Amino acid sequence: MLFVFLKYLQPTHYFRLPKHDGHFIFPKVHLLSEAVRFKLAEDLNYTSHLATSYDLSWQAVQKGYIGSADTYTQFENIPVVDNYRFARKYFSSFWVFYVLVIRLLTFYNPITEVLGWWKTRKVSRSTYLETPLVYTAYDAFESELIQQKPLVSVIIPTLNRYVYLKDVLQDLEQQDYTHFEVIVIDQSTPFRAGFYTDFQLEIQVVHQEEKALWLARNRAVKMAEGEYILLFDDDSRVDKNWISEHLKGLDFFKADLSSGVSISELGAPTPAHYAYFKISDQLDTGNVLLKKDVFEAIGLFDRQFEKQRMGDGEFGLRSYLAGYLNISHPYAKRLHLKVGSGGLRDMGSWDAFRTNSLFEPRPIPSVLYYFRRYWGNTAARWSMLRTVPLSIMPYRFKGSKPMMLLGGMVSIFILPMVVFQVLKSWRLANKKLRKGALIAKLEE
Repeated sequence: MLFVFLKYLQPTHYFRLPKHDGHFIFPKVHLLSEAVRFKLAEDLNYTSHLATSYDLSWQAVQKGYIGSADTYTQFENIPVVDNYRFARKYFSSFWVFYVLVIRLLTFYNPITEVLGWWKTRKVSRSTYLETPLVYTAYDAFESELIQQKPLVSVIIPTLNRYVYLKDVLQDLEQQDYTHFEVIVIDQSTPFRAGFYTDFQLEIQVVHQEEKALWLARNRAVKMAEGEYILLFDDDSRVDKNWISEHLKGLDFFKADLSSGVSISELGAPTPAHYAYFKISDQLDTGNVLLKKDVFEAIGLFDRQFEKQRMGDGEFGLRSYLAGYLNISHPYAKRLHLKVGSGGLRDMGSWDAFRTNSLFEPRPIPSVLYYFRRYWGNTAARWSMLRTVPLSIMPYRFKGSKPMMLLGGMVSIFILPMVVFQVLKSWRLANKKLRKGALIAKLEE
């Protein structure tokens, strides 16, 4: 990885892994266009010229570079002090101190570590989010793909949410792009077949008695006639240009997947790190358009995640490793209501790290299955150390740094119980790993 400290700060991030062709995502800066390099801030205060280049490459990806420049296949070690400088520029001081403590506790040279941390104490946080790369040609771009009118299959699994599904289908009726079909896999009890009769949509409805999200999505993908698949949730609202924006984004960047943005409050601004085009480091099956070819090449969703979490993240990583381009699309927005009942809420798991009782595994076993399968046991342990203590506090405090810090402190006092929860999750993940992935081929 570009900087060694990322193994502590982002232990299970997509971009830490090379693709199947051996290439990482980070471009060699000297091969970038002058227009892109002009937007990057060269930091000559690193002690190593290599660190300066790596920093620029990191900036390019974070600021939204989407291009064809050659990328790195391997990285050289850089000085410890440069790692601390990088960490201070792009992560909070709390996490920089966390890295220092981890390094000291794992027997790295204490003098080198403390000096590296101390010498960089005056480094300021980067403001790269304020100056992303701007694709000025996008607004005036006339999409040939939209003009060709490919069939899009909109897939909606639903469970006991008819009130919200009505709004979802009404929003689809208002779309300015009209060449699409809708496939609903309805797992509700009781099932209301008559609910669907009044909508002016080409809609297929399947009543699935088994309440299983990934079974539902896989089933719908197999049914889909469209060249493009648009995955949607049953508790969302979208504007009339939602489908057309997804298609336009795919066409403009010649991408394979378009990951839209989700906001949780009406009128809320798009989060800063999702407010511009960039290569996506996530996949949200509530708002993503992709070529059906992707499923044909890498398979359907892994049913090891059934009734648990991270199934969409795993598919997104699989597509990334296979070399498919997934763009984060700031204009393909949805309002995600995050309804407190139905869906995964009714299946017993809607947060990856928070439990409903002291005796449940923490995190959800599928999370550890995912981490260990792709990044290995060591990275999974680093991820647990970074995330589990902060998950002690309830979900409603997730965005509060003071409450998250309090959660970390509380976890120290209930450490035996937390260890029990993690070990239980680890054992259950062992079973999943032994069984292996449950990924069906599309043609089956």
